[in-house]
Amino acid sequence: MLFARGLSQISRRSINRCRWLRSQQQQFHHSNHFPSPIDASHKVLGCRVIHSWVSNALSGIGQQIHHQSTAVAEEQVDPFSLVADELSLLTNRLRSMVVAEVPKLASAAEYFFKMGVEGKRFRPTVLLLMATALNAPVLRPQMDVDSLSRDLRTRQQCIAEITEMIHVASLLHDDVLDDADTRRGIGSLNFVMGNKLAVLAGDFLLSRACVALASLKNTEVVSLLATVVEHLVTGETMQMTTSSDERCSMEYYMQKTYYKTASLISNSCKAIALLAGHTAEVSTLAFDYGKNLGLAFQLIDDVLDFTGTSATLGKGSLSDIRHGIVTAPILYAMEEFPQLRTVVDRGFDDPVNVEIALDYLGKSRGIQRTRELARKHANLASAAVDSLPESDDEDVQRSRRALVELTQRVITRTK
Repeated sequence: MLFARGLSQISRRSINRCRWLRSQQQQFHHSNHFPSPIDASHKVLGCRVIHSWVSNALSGIGQQIHHQSTAVAEEQVDPFSLVADELSLLTNRLRSMVVAEVPKLASAAEYFFKMGVEGKRFRPTVLLLMATALNAPVLRPQMDVDSLSRDLRTRQQCIAEITEMIHVASLLHDDVLDDADTRRGIGSLNFVMGNKLAVLAGDFLLSRACVALASLKNTEVVSLLATVVEHLVTGETMQMTTSSDERCSMEYYMQKTYYKTASLISNSCKAIALLAGHTAEVSTLAFDYGKNLGLAFQLIDDVLDFTGTSATLGKGSLSDIRHGIVTAPILYAMEEFPQLRTVVDRGFDDPVNVEIALDYLGKSRGIQRTRELARKHANLASAAVDSLPESDDEDVQRSRRALVELTQRVITRTK
């Protein structure tokens, strides 16, 4: 049974490594911020040889042993519960980091860090799990951990804090640009305190993130996260200044989505790996997990903008199309109904055009195809985790299962 289980694990990891290598050839080629395509012919051939050997070995094992090995169920994990204690400490530190001298600015900066409206802290959760998945020990009270390991974990927690500050700053700025009036089920900061203070609060959070980033004294990590801020601005500008052809291009949409959503989590995951001194291959796997998770997250967001309600989303539904933003469901619907292009070109200032576009969307497979694309990216994220170097450490294995579980939660969420 142990022999069969071992062979099964080798086979599964070989398949996933091949899947990950093949996925590199499908990456977006037009951005030099994406990993360059990998010439994986020799590696894939090696995967085929290994997989062929394992498959032949497994075929010689009796059916009873096979059933015993596949019947071993892996422990179910709740990703958020797994890091709940550490996340609580991190949340308290974040609240202390955004305190400002000027009371009005302090109130604005703390707005989305207050108890009850801080969100699920999705990105810090991913990063804390990634840190453990890459063999950084979890810090627990009275745990005997050497000072170097403790310092590494603290620095990786700092990446999680920086990432959350950058994320919240981007929300504050986005709400001003979109003239939004709700966020996380409450009034948006620009609606409550005005655009000027909302912009300044976002700038303040970015400045605090820069101070924390500088304290890490790692130029490669500083460069990575500085690039993230550049991507956020680039993505928002791409969304605001599209030509007619760009607006109707899936390639352009995916590039913009990477800049606006996936760049932050992918480069933060890579920063976690770099701080731990991992190889370029492992750092790329961490990056690929974050990138594909981020893309899947945004694709489902685009679906929920059409299928969700204001109550479940914490913001207005149909907000994208009403702001003239064309997302994946409409792009796919346009492929089935080319006449929809004329409606898109006219814009959505007229509610009649919104209704016509929704009618075409309802007749198309736009929603379904967007979900399928999200599932594809979720699978690529899972494959990246499964391709990480093997480890027998229980915390590492549990965190890796939690990262995979997150990919499924992202594509099945309803809010």
